Amino acid sequence: MFKQIELLAPPQVAELKQIAASAQFVHGRISNPNNKAKQNEQLHDPATYQKSAQILLQAFKDHEDFRNYAFPVKIAPPLMTRYTPSMRYGAHADAAYIQLPNATLRSDLSCTVFLNDPESYEGGALRIEMGTSELRFRGKPGTAIVYPSDTLHEVEPVTKGERLVAITFIQSRIADPFRRQLLYELNEVAALEGLKMEAENFSRLQLIQQKLLRYWGDPT
Repeated sequence: MFKQIELLAPPQVAELKQIAASAQFVHGRISNPNNKAKQNEQLHDPATYQKSAQILLQAFKDHEDFRNYAFPVKIAPPLMTRYTPSMRYGAHADAAYIQLPNATLRSDLSCTVFLNDPESYEGGALRIEMGTSELRFRGKPGTAIVYPSDTLHEVEPVTKGERLVAITFIQSRIADPFRRQLLYELNEVAALEGLKMEAENFSRLQLIQQKLLRYWGDPT
């Protein structure tokens, strides 16, 4: 189960690319020296990291469909990463818990935000294993892919050009992915069809929605 959203408007994409163009990047293993699968570069300068993260965090907070899908409680500050020819990120699962400056985040969902045109580089697809299926994404600028953090996924080798993305992790109010997807779809049906229902039945449906959220959701 994954969700593709149009997260960023062109001016936001342009600002993030401008930040990346003048920022310092370092090898991605600086944050995980023992991860041999990780062959990329990540934004290193604290000031530019904070500025770019705030742009992306605000976009997530403003995006209604993302909020409805993810039921976010915490979002890790998004980090811009880049891949040049021969760089890749081998198949891996994301850490279950991520230490933030002031809290610990349980990674229920991972997210990749594409920042440059897929025509500007070759290779570099995000490959996600979903059961017996494989999904590949090379999104247009501003597109985000949200997917379960407990799936094996990789970035295939870049063979030409530069792949620029931002990554983040989300703790959901509903940890179980089946329950989260079910409640999301129920809420979508209620939003689309609720006003066509008899008022009494719509009220009963809303009661079920809130009961499920209370029963399934984390209180924090």
